[in-house]
Amino acid sequence: MVVRRRLAAAVGVAAMLVAVLTGTAVGPASAVPQTAPVAAATQASPGWVCPGTPIPEGYVVTSRGANGCNGAGAWYIQPVQDGIWVCATSPIPTGYVITLHTANGCNSNIDTWFLQLARDGQWVCAGSPIPSGYVLTGHVSTGCGNIGVWFQQLARVGQYICPGVPVPPGFRTDVFNASMCGGLGGWLLLSA
Repeated sequence: MVVRRRLAAAVGVAAMLVAVLTGTAVGPASAVPQTAPVAAATQASPGWVCPGTPIPEGYVVTSRGANGCNGAGAWYIQPVQDGIWVCATSPIPTGYVITLHTANGCNSNIDTWFLQLARDGQWVCAGSPIPSGYVLTGHVSTGCGNIGVWFQQLARVGQYICPGVPVPPGFRTDVFNASMCGGLGGWLLLSA
């Protein structure tokens, strides 16, 4: 009985701390529905959301409305697709890479990125995710709106990969050749 009372008291203290830290009510009045902050809701359909709203998996931000959300600005989200322009604030879903860049877009003069599904033999912008199983094997500093581009390929034995590129599982690196990867050098990829 004493253990139960102590456990109940500990739970009560924890609820009170949560209430103080989050600004929610506790006790009998907590049964009254509380208005949730807009940023706490996750939207799973195309539409406008306020800043801070979690973006659902598989969705991207494609536009900004400067006057939405009481002047805070609003973001338009929609499902990702191969060949879509997204705002720089957008998440990049797994399996997609950045292939083009412009510094003026998204209805707000902010950076925008063109997303495509990853494929073998593709030029990707600097800062693009490297999907599992791919490596970067070439580099040109002036591509992608002058931020630089990298040549992305599926990992194969005998390739030279650029410095700093993660070595995929099942592979290892060997000798370094300073003339590879657009003059940045490269490591020979071998089977593990």
